[in-house]
Amino acid sequence: MAPLQTGSRKRKAPAPQEAAAGSSSPGSAAVDADGPLPPKKPKRPAARRSLVDYLKGREVAARVRAGLPGFDGELRGFAVRKLPELLRERELSLGTLNKVFASQWLNARQVVCGTKCNTLFVVDVQSGQITRIPLMRDRGPPPARAQPSCGIHAIELNPSKTLLATGGENPNSLAIYRLPTLDPMCLGDRHGHKDWIFAIAWMSDTVAVSGSRDGTLALWKIDPDIIQGSISWHSDAGLPVYAHIRPRDVENIPRASTNPSNRKVRALAFSAKNQELGAVSLDGYFHLWKARNTLSRLLSIRLPYCRENVCLTYCDELSLYAVGSQSHVSFLDPRQRQQNIRPLCSREGGTGVRSLSFYEHIVTVGTGHGSLLFYDVRAQKFLEERASASPYSSPGHAGRKLKLTCGRGWLNHDDLWVNYFGGIGEFPNALYTHCYNWPEMKLFVAGGPLPSGLHGNYAGLWS
Repeated sequence: MAPLQTGSRKRKAPAPQEAAAGSSSPGSAAVDADGPLPPKKPKRPAARRSLVDYLKGREVAARVRAGLPGFDGELRGFAVRKLPELLRERELSLGTLNKVFASQWLNARQVVCGTKCNTLFVVDVQSGQITRIPLMRDRGPPPARAQPSCGIHAIELNPSKTLLATGGENPNSLAIYRLPTLDPMCLGDRHGHKDWIFAIAWMSDTVAVSGSRDGTLALWKIDPDIIQGSISWHSDAGLPVYAHIRPRDVENIPRASTNPSNRKVRALAFSAKNQELGAVSLDGYFHLWKARNTLSRLLSIRLPYCRENVCLTYCDELSLYAVGSQSHVSFLDPRQRQQNIRPLCSREGGTGVRSLSFYEHIVTVGTGHGSLLFYDVRAQKFLEERASASPYSSPGHAGRKLKLTCGRGWLNHDDLWVNYFGGIGEFPNALYTHCYNWPEMKLFVAGGPLPSGLHGNYAGLWS
């Protein structure tokens, strides 16, 4: 496969610089016939706090950052709050692929995705071109329980964007690809999980943790020799050879007395600041682990809403986890005995929260009913629509909750659709995944029909 474009990284704006102040000599007082006058106070330059002045200062590299404490953060926060209402959708065609479960930006125009039909592919959001990536195969015969139809549920890039972790052809195995070429590097198919991998999180550039339906967490360390080694090739088949690795540590999720058989790990989120890993299990618990060379459990918390806890995200700035359930998003600070932020209700017909992401203090919520919601954690309320599109409208109550409704996507009109769903013309798509490209101010959203038996897909670029 031809090398992909190099990944885009968030670039900090050049530091605004402070303009030189005019010189004065307050020590020498003026004198007239009536005696000395009081010394004149030095004239302070007027503070420039408008967006225009800020951008002009940045263009000429004027040093004003010291004179505007926190202004960068205020500007960034303003942009985060205002961007959602400016986004417009352009649907992307994915052919007959079934339900996109996971996605990540590779660079400014390419997104890598995984589907229920066990397809790993890269889509070019400008041209719409789709490139399929071959999946890695286990060394031995696949286990009897492996079901190809379960698909790829997780895709994660390491901090330096040099490695990508996802599922293999056997959904129980962890596959590591090299970036930007997406060459296969190694496969965790030995002494690992006995059931599907649902979640992956990177602890560092060489350490990843996977969470499985078998109720275990596996910690994998990628050997530097594997990373630095070159890909060798079979002389006869021309297929790449990759290493087969085993986990450094495997830990069981504790069994809950209320539902001991349903401790499936559904989502993971890592706190780089605290070096801690959050995990959500389907029995309604949040678990916190210390992540070093091994995993050691710190605590387990019963979640306030226990049905369909399927997504988890973390905000370093607020030291806060957010958990998505059937109808709510719950906020957890493991260091606080009493949670100060009340849960938010999505009120989307009980179809559930299917994807979550944090940026600054805004949580983006992808629902099972084909809509995107935006919640301001600091204000503890949803972002709202503008009162009117007219620039001459008087300021007043902002109005309704801001909601972006995604397009129809594609739905297979097969016998199941006809016999069990009465040939319903339109079915809202569950938004199983979304990911931002903040430098380009773009949002990629994807999913498919919520009922498990229906076959279809949706993908859209919001910009």
